Amino acid sequence: MSTPTRTPVRETSAVWLVAEREIGSKLRSKAFMISTGIMMLIALAGVLFGGFTAKNPDPTSIAVTSETVAVAEAMQNTKITEVADAAAAEELVRNGDVSVALVPSDDPTFGYSAVFLDGVSNSLLMQLAKVPSVDILEPATTDGMLRYFIAIAFGIVFLIAASTFGGTIAQSVVEEKQTRVVELLISAIPARTLLAGKVLGNTVLAMGQILLLAAIAVVGLSVTGQSEVLSFLGAPILWFAVFFLFGFILLAALFAAAAAMVSRQEDIGSTTMPITMLVMLPYFLVIFFNDNPLVMTILSYVPFSAPVGMPMRLFVGEAQWWEPLVSLVILLISCGVAIAIGAKIYENSLLRMGGRVKLKEALRG
Repeated sequence: MSTPTRTPVRETSAVWLVAEREIGSKLRSKAFMISTGIMMLIALAGVLFGGFTAKNPDPTSIAVTSETVAVAEAMQNTKITEVADAAAAEELVRNGDVSVALVPSDDPTFGYSAVFLDGVSNSLLMQLAKVPSVDILEPATTDGMLRYFIAIAFGIVFLIAASTFGGTIAQSVVEEKQTRVVELLISAIPARTLLAGKVLGNTVLAMGQILLLAAIAVVGLSVTGQSEVLSFLGAPILWFAVFFLFGFILLAALFAAAAAMVSRQEDIGSTTMPITMLVMLPYFLVIFFNDNPLVMTILSYVPFSAPVGMPMRLFVGEAQWWEPLVSLVILLISCGVAIAIGAKIYENSLLRMGGRVKLKEALRG
């Protein structure tokens, strides 16, 4: 009587099997589905609120003189402050008391000019019967408030998605070690295949959330009539998705490797803390230095912060067309190195039970 032989599972099939297991376990989790739903609702509410607020702005404060008061009175949604002369009007603009000053001009065509502090309001100029010459008292490269909100938006999405699914991978690895399930898995498939499946499954889930958030942003901006903002956001959102994809793969491999070095859930924090800091650091650096072009340029090339820094620079128009390509190449190289190191640590630590495995031992094998 012949003994039946077990047909080996192809590596690609094994990777997909592990990925499907990771995806299925997450989708069956009520906590995950509820938290995802809440996050989507918050994102939709934020987009709708911002859009409706933009459609119903506060009155524009305008400083005028006796020669230009008639021009301002013909405009809509304005708060007019009449002053003695052009110098007094400009002073109000410098102090931030008004958004713009309409002052007499020697230009025979218009007879007046618009004075702004650091940026032109196109919506205000469109209300004028004739577009005058424009003076900028303190020219600025970008809108400071805009930079701040874009930094928060990209930073929060990256922080939440990367930390959530990175933590999921770490908990899954330790749970399999703690219950000895990993010994059965390793007897059927190689450790690197198991790692690849875990990274792939959680990457699919993370990218799913990113695409849902992008869709919500598009729908929300369309509903509120913010087509101009949507046209500017299109390319940066696409680049953010691309950078996030490879940035998350890099982090996921490191999370799995770090978790493989311990055998108890309560010890996860001791090995994953440095990686958690790498996830949090870009968020805080971009928030604090969003108005520093030099720091932002550096952050847009560092692999751990590029998914936030580069899309933000693209949105505000500070990056050349070739810069995201160079940054992406650096990220891809770093991703390959991280996967190689992470796989080695994972493979060498996965079956070692008991106390924490030292990094040198995990690398040496």
